[in-house]
Amino acid sequence: MTTTRRSHRARLVVLGALTAAAPLSLDTYLPALPALSADLATSPSVTQLSLTACLVGLALGQLVAGPLSDVLGRRRPMLLGAAGFAVASVLCAVAPTIEVLIALRLAQGLLGAVGIVVARAVVRDTSDRTTSARAFATLMLVSGVAPIVAPVLGGQLLRITSWRGVFVVLAVYGALTGLAVLGLVRESLPPSRRRVGSAAATLASFRVLLGDRRVVACVLTAGLTFSAMFAYISGSTFVLQDLYGLSPQAFSGVFAVNSVAIVTSVQVAGRLAGSGRVRPERLMVVGLGVALVGTGGLLAASLLDAGLAGLLAGLVLTVVGVGFVLPCATTLALADHPEHAGSASALLGTAQFLVGAGTAPLVGLAGSRSAVPMAATMAGAVLLGAVAFGLLWRGGRGETKRSESST
Repeated sequence: MTTTRRSHRARLVVLGALTAAAPLSLDTYLPALPALSADLATSPSVTQLSLTACLVGLALGQLVAGPLSDVLGRRRPMLLGAAGFAVASVLCAVAPTIEVLIALRLAQGLLGAVGIVVARAVVRDTSDRTTSARAFATLMLVSGVAPIVAPVLGGQLLRITSWRGVFVVLAVYGALTGLAVLGLVRESLPPSRRRVGSAAATLASFRVLLGDRRVVACVLTAGLTFSAMFAYISGSTFVLQDLYGLSPQAFSGVFAVNSVAIVTSVQVAGRLAGSGRVRPERLMVVGLGVALVGTGGLLAASLLDAGLAGLLAGLVLTVVGVGFVLPCATTLALADHPEHAGSASALLGTAQFLVGAGTAPLVGLAGSRSAVPMAATMAGAVLLGAVAFGLLWRGGRGETKRSESST
């Protein structure tokens, strides 16, 4: 039993490391964005397109990798994704122009998406509805270390190297995670449970999921609230460093505090939902309420020029609220359709990163002159997420239209 538990924990650590590819590829080079912009002789808005390209890749890659893992199994796609992520990171390190870097960041996102979406599917393969919330919270705990470490690591790396060295570190990370998958993660989807590999079957799978209003509610809510985090990710480096004068190291410290806040709230939500004492949908309502208060305060502080303290207080409340929403949305979206776990995971991931890709450039419209675009984008995203959940969850049915004939 002890060996089984150790094996389970080791697998979750590796799966968490795979899902950490996204925050690592996004957050590690955040402190270097102003220097990257100067080095490649481009504007902040154009520089942020390298972030957008990675987000688009992370979104589209999941949309392909999720259904593909329902057909081929989980292990092979994870190995190929980790190897490809390492290669793409090396190429980013030697990019000669911003245009080349943007294209390579798209490829890096596409390949990094594989591990993210398949890791969630593996958790669903190996957990029932009662234990999945806690398992997803554990997964997010491991992957949540990445946004804490990433900006700090990036800030420290800039003391000894340039932004190119950051991508070399990402390449090493990709290679190490691939080796960990090879040694510690077994196939969780036997051939007897795999779906037929055809475009028609993939579309049928998505039709089943999109026909369930509660799945759609979770996908939209997770996507919109997570996009508020991307608005924060893409805008905070310029707002905090250029507008408020923080150094790359100080910015990394602020980012780490907020990362600790979201990791803690994810764990609290996962344990409450996993215990059965509080339903996940109720925790989502609580999370949305906290995030609305946080983004409202953030917008007010920006408009009234209340200073750095007001801004940081709003950010902390926002990330705590989002931390409650994400594990519960994941649990509820995957709960009633285990035969479509890969596809459901893909919908969740695609919504999060695609909407995030759309919101990220908005915060750069005012350059570093104001925090209002970042705050307004975050507030609008959370508000839309709350509205989507309120309209679609009520009256929806978790077991509606489960078209088993399509399996």
